[in-house]
Amino acid sequence: MMHLKIAGMTCDSCAAHVKEALEKVPGVQSAEVSYAQGAAQLSVAPGTALDALVAAVAVLGYQAALADAPSVSTPGGLRGKVREWLGDSDKAGGDGGGMHIAVIGSGGAAMAGALKAAERGARVTLIERGTIGGTCVNVGCVPSKIMIRAAHIAHLRRESPFDNGIAHAVPVISREHLLAQQQARVEELRRTKYEDILESKPNIKLLRGAARFKNTRMLSVTLEGGGEQVVTFDRALIATGARPAIPPVPGLKDTPFWTSTEALAAEAIPEHLIVLGGSVVGLELGQAFERLGARVTVLELLDRLLPIEDEDIGRGLREALQAEGIEVYTGFKSESASFRDGRFEIKGNGRTISGDRLLVATGRRPDTDDLGLKDIGVRTSKTGGIEVDDRLQTSVVNIYAAGDCTNQPQFVYVAAAGGTRAAINMTDGEATLELSTVPAVVFTDPQVATVGLSERTARERGIAIETRVLTLDNVPRALANFDTRGFIKLVAEKGGGRLLGAQILAAEAGEIIQIAALAVRHRMTVQQLGDEMFPYLVMAEGLKLCAQTFTKDVKQLSCCAA
Repeated sequence: MMHLKIAGMTCDSCAAHVKEALEKVPGVQSAEVSYAQGAAQLSVAPGTALDALVAAVAVLGYQAALADAPSVSTPGGLRGKVREWLGDSDKAGGDGGGMHIAVIGSGGAAMAGALKAAERGARVTLIERGTIGGTCVNVGCVPSKIMIRAAHIAHLRRESPFDNGIAHAVPVISREHLLAQQQARVEELRRTKYEDILESKPNIKLLRGAARFKNTRMLSVTLEGGGEQVVTFDRALIATGARPAIPPVPGLKDTPFWTSTEALAAEAIPEHLIVLGGSVVGLELGQAFERLGARVTVLELLDRLLPIEDEDIGRGLREALQAEGIEVYTGFKSESASFRDGRFEIKGNGRTISGDRLLVATGRRPDTDDLGLKDIGVRTSKTGGIEVDDRLQTSVVNIYAAGDCTNQPQFVYVAAAGGTRAAINMTDGEATLELSTVPAVVFTDPQVATVGLSERTARERGIAIETRVLTLDNVPRALANFDTRGFIKLVAEKGGGRLLGAQILAAEAGEIIQIAALAVRHRMTVQQLGDEMFPYLVMAEGLKLCAQTFTKDVKQLSCCAA
């Protein structure tokens, strides 16, 4: 009998996989493996090589050694042979002597991770079951911003602060041509930023199919063209993104509602669009459709729009949207949904809202249900978000995750940063993802942009703070633009004045917020921010002016006084 110590097993399922692998090594007659004891007991034929046993265990991601003996280093030359014994048909990127990383997904996190891992010398198999590029380029950030921009142009042609001097006109909207322009740019970016790059990287293999974990070292991939392929990996990055979350409104699932995906690809502008959800996606697309000619009604369950943001933000944006003619109902509890004779009906709060299209925009949930994570011990939240640490490592040591499928903020730039750092850590580097100063933008008009702590969050944490709010009629560029909708709010530490957060409601808030993010990250005080020189006239000068309100009355300053 031979006794092995085995390190790295996390559950009984791990032990079963180790037993299976050991019994496939030539010369092994039987194996009993105990996760609790971290050990294996083998009956082997004379001459069975220890290094072959160690290699079989190492391919699965664990370490083996003779009991009461030092660990034996993984014999790289045996890896290819061991994979043949285990039935691995993956031949990506060479002879298997180097580290092999499997990446599930092809969006922002997946691509960033794959490229960084390849740059650091790993072989990468990128597994994608749908369209290359993930959400952002295909059905998210890119097409939505194109549509929002087109709607903004339509709005300005219809109405602007300069109508007395520049005659306005009612624009003729050709949704067919706008959609073609939008999709052409989407296809261009998908090709140049994803497909062409993948084709130019010889150590990244694209595998089209749906992946599911067999164990902590193997994936089973149901191939797009039929059949199945087993991929054995040293480390894996899960980057499967998120999908629309559909609320449990009675009758809703039986109706042909839109999610953002269908709304962005719609070939016609509806007469009356009902939007279920008063947060980012619902408000961005709702306003865009309104500006392109639809009547829009927004229904939000909670008591204000953008409920996770500062109350002043939600209140100010609601006023702006209602001024354009968008109907807004907050505190609206949808009791039922139905679709008859081409009309949707949403009942709740004693009223019935009827329209020809319904957009469900009540958030997104991590797309992790079909990966088999529970079977291999990867911890997730109740909604399926994979729990990761600041190194993007999951509860299984050789499996990492990044992007919208995790418990981290659902922004593509967070996803990409996470993918890059995960790849560094998977290839034996050291990198962390720091999320205390993540800027966020809502692309309504006016835009919403935030970073750091809000007043409510700071007080909930017991931090002594001071806040100041500067309305945009105090910002020279806003006055020159004849558009003073909105405000800038700064949150600072009481006493020392260190800037803790900023909330902005303004037409160009997204172009301003990164300055505030840098100030928060570098621990600037409001005094230091107020002493900075800003160009004149720019909207970002509002940050300087708001910072100055902590110590002076800016109404008493001349236009560009320091």
